[in-house]
Amino acid sequence: MAKGNPFGIHRVVEPLGVMPQAAKRLDNDMGSIRDNEILVDVERLNIDAASFTQLEEEGERDTTKIAGLIKKIVKERGKMHNPITGSGGMFIGAVRQVGKDLASRDLKPGDKIASLVSLTLTPLALKRIKKIDLEKDQVEVEGQAVLFESGVYAKLPADLPDRLSLALLDVAGAPAQTARLVKPGDAALVIGGGGKSGLLCLYEAKKRAGVTGRVIGLGHSASSTERIRESGFADLAIQGDASKPLEVYEKILEVTDGKLMDVTINCVNVPGTEMASIMSTREGGIVYFFTMATSFTAAALGAEGIGKDVNMIIGNGFAKGHDRIAFELMRESPKLRALFERMFL
Repeated sequence: MAKGNPFGIHRVVEPLGVMPQAAKRLDNDMGSIRDNEILVDVERLNIDAASFTQLEEEGERDTTKIAGLIKKIVKERGKMHNPITGSGGMFIGAVRQVGKDLASRDLKPGDKIASLVSLTLTPLALKRIKKIDLEKDQVEVEGQAVLFESGVYAKLPADLPDRLSLALLDVAGAPAQTARLVKPGDAALVIGGGGKSGLLCLYEAKKRAGVTGRVIGLGHSASSTERIRESGFADLAIQGDASKPLEVYEKILEVTDGKLMDVTINCVNVPGTEMASIMSTREGGIVYFFTMATSFTAAALGAEGIGKDVNMIIGNGFAKGHDRIAFELMRESPKLRALFERMFL
């Protein structure tokens, strides 16, 4: 088979000329693999938290209805690209075929891998949905996917369960970016600190801020706030609704004696939390929006509207070596691993 575009543009059906992520529809024909593509038998999807929350609400937490919504999206778009949230997720599976132009890669049929690129740009075909886990945002499937030449992936480690690896890799960019942003002595806030990405960020922030820094975790529910407290990764756990910015601002103002935060990391999976992040951060501080529910417009115009000069960073799910960093965190901290095993196994 002929060589395809390394970025996968040859798979774009509509509209022509755009990148696969921006496409409305991709060619998900798995019978015609290009010489620089990788064909994978997909076993499990980890749906992005923002997307899964939206699917749960639309499907009324009925797994049959949710399965129908997922199949409809994949059938219409040739990929798992939620048209409401604009987000996707990732998959794990076993390699079926490696294009001959990629023979030099350390990859062979049968290898278990996890995609490190979004499902929003990954051609996907589903034969059936076996099971939906409402608590873990994971979907057991029988299907196939294609990774392009530019697509990144991780071989699954032998010392971690596949389901744990999938949950971990879906948010691996968050702790890697946190490690870059939080400096010794910083005051760091993690909004959504009791969730999957939030716990990883709390752990990394605490490690980077050190004994002279301070880490605060904000949880929406009593259970998530208790998880933050139980983890021991935060110096202070606060319960609050990040969609109510003034409420959160006043709490942070109080516990910091008016100094606010040097770094704020937003990991929540619902919209409308931009201003709580911005208002909780000091002038010249950093706000990192890892959540896919972030509105650039709301963040930019909201900061302008209150005259707040902060450095805002849009979360990039990819950072060099982020898969290895995430795996190492599980090995490094028995407490962190125990929390993740309880949540995702």
